[in-house]
Amino acid sequence: MTDADFVLLAQAFNRVRSLHPLLLTAWVFLPDHWHAICAPRHPVTISLVVKSVKQSSTMAINRRRAAPGELWQPRFFDRALRTVKEYNKTVEYLHLNPVRSGLARCPQDWRWSSFNEYAGVTPEEQNQRCALVIDRVLPPSDERTRI
Repeated sequence: MTDADFVLLAQAFNRVRSLHPLLLTAWVFLPDHWHAICAPRHPVTISLVVKSVKQSSTMAINRRRAAPGELWQPRFFDRALRTVKEYNKTVEYLHLNPVRSGLARCPQDWRWSSFNEYAGVTPEEQNQRCALVIDRVLPPSDERTRI
């Protein structure tokens, strides 16, 4: 995937967010997959959100490339985050993924993630960088708290 493809993936997320109520609190795009922490609001399901993002991004990227084909695996793996500690560990895992993959020296060097918003970049700056901003939430300070 190229930067142009990542822009289209970000736009797909924004389209889905405009159609289906959900919170997007962390994300990262990588050349062969992506991760997101999102919480759809009832009656929207995570399956509908993921399916919609995959379909929308596939159509847009294939149109840009002038080539047909599947981009994403047909299945996805979801996981319920039950405590603040688990949430924080998952955010850290997402943001370090480009470093572990050898795509960046440090998380702030990877444009295609929510890391910089967590590090203090304003939503306006983040929107200019990559066209996808998080929904800002303030989790409880006690990591044992269930979410």
